[in-house]
Amino acid sequence: MAADDKTGRRHHHFLVVAYGIQSHVNPGRALARRLAQLDGSITATLSVPVVTYRRMFPSSLLDSAAAVAAEEEMTTDGVISYVPYSDGLDDGSLSWPTDAESRARRRRASADSLSAIVARLAGRGGGHPVTCIMCTMVLLPVLDVAREHGIPLAVYWLQPATVLAIGYHFFHGLGELVAAHAMEPAYEVLVPGLKLNRPLRIDSLPTFLTDTSGTDRARAFIDVFGELFEFMDQWRPKVLVNTFDELEPDALAEMKRHLDVVAVGPMVGSAMDARIHLFEHDKKRYMEWLHAHPDNSVVYVSFGSVTKFAKLQMEEIAAGLRQCGRPYLLVVRKDGVDGGDGESGGGGSHGLDLEKDDSLQSQGMVVDWCDQLEVLSHPAVGCFVSHCGWNSATEAMASGVPIVGVPNMFDQVTNVYLVEEEWGIGVRGERNGDGVLTGAELARCIELVMDDDGGGARAVAIRERAKALKETALAAAHAGGAAERNLCDLVKTMSKSLQSVQS
Repeated sequence: MAADDKTGRRHHHFLVVAYGIQSHVNPGRALARRLAQLDGSITATLSVPVVTYRRMFPSSLLDSAAAVAAEEEMTTDGVISYVPYSDGLDDGSLSWPTDAESRARRRRASADSLSAIVARLAGRGGGHPVTCIMCTMVLLPVLDVAREHGIPLAVYWLQPATVLAIGYHFFHGLGELVAAHAMEPAYEVLVPGLKLNRPLRIDSLPTFLTDTSGTDRARAFIDVFGELFEFMDQWRPKVLVNTFDELEPDALAEMKRHLDVVAVGPMVGSAMDARIHLFEHDKKRYMEWLHAHPDNSVVYVSFGSVTKFAKLQMEEIAAGLRQCGRPYLLVVRKDGVDGGDGESGGGGSHGLDLEKDDSLQSQGMVVDWCDQLEVLSHPAVGCFVSHCGWNSATEAMASGVPIVGVPNMFDQVTNVYLVEEEWGIGVRGERNGDGVLTGAELARCIELVMDDDGGGARAVAIRERAKALKETALAAAHAGGAAERNLCDLVKTMSKSLQSVQS
């Protein structure tokens, strides 16, 4: 680690490697930018898969196998640099390989490409070698690269600290209990160190820990997270968690007993103002529509960038919006509905008949994608119907918007539990026996958080708690807040460690 010629400060170069989906790219970019903006002695580079890089930078010349193999491409936004790595799936033909052989091939390809990037950055004239490599949580190839090059590693945990604690204890003895009761949704599980208002049930644990199907996908998740926790036990990397102390004090305190945990969230606010979008959207159209509505009147509905819903489920959601009668902004990608024809035009009916329903068309708007943080920050939005992915949940917190959670998979079921039971800033929409959220249930939940008369005291309490949590979240995220202070301490600690190694 070379000293800066002008200031004498040690220069750091952080390489942040993100999985190539929306929910990893933006937090990865926000972390890289926050690090780069701490002071002039820090360089940060974000690396994403080739397919994602092409979508982020459509004008990129990265269009040939030779360019990928040579690792020639790099872009900068004036704050951080961006570099693509090859994961062996550069044509985008297969995004989720789950069988062991395909996962091993992808891991080798990713590790080889990232290793070449590290070597190239070390040899680049006038540049700085990588002094720390960071990865969004499921990127096992980065562990291989860090060990190969002897570079300090930090794991970037993109779920709440509560889920980190659940995962840690699952792989340290709790897993047998969970497996024994995985088919009992109401069975209560005690997680060491978590002081919760209500006990966690099996159906509130992350789905990748309770999936007993025996499929390649189920085994893949257990294998990946199992290896990740084993690595963290053995190598003791920094674990950066996208949360803040006031939100999850007990979970953070518990995990600091076992791992080197640093709270760096929430990853919203100024660092996220210019966000990366992997899907096209017409911001002018939907923002002008929002401007035309009164404060706290609009129901915003979005289920993220990964979840697909059956056509029947989306029809029930449309029925619920129709029943509650409030203006809505509904985000449905053309590939987000199974059984839809995907042939709709401008508004995007996606196989649904929303565009043919005059009452719904006068009531709301359907879009393919939107700038979610900007939408949530708009005063017209009074409720967020969400899958409750962690990015969406923290963005709602930072905007003071109550949540109707409709979880589907991964950590979403735990996040909804926290939203409703621990923080009181929303409610969970319950599915029926067929796993469908009915229109009537959706309408009930919307009225519960938006209607002072129908929801009564609970609606008022939810909005007040959401508003209070907004102030706390923004205080942690803004310049000089806890997230920035914790990152500064992280850099100082790493500098001392590296100086000790070099001496």
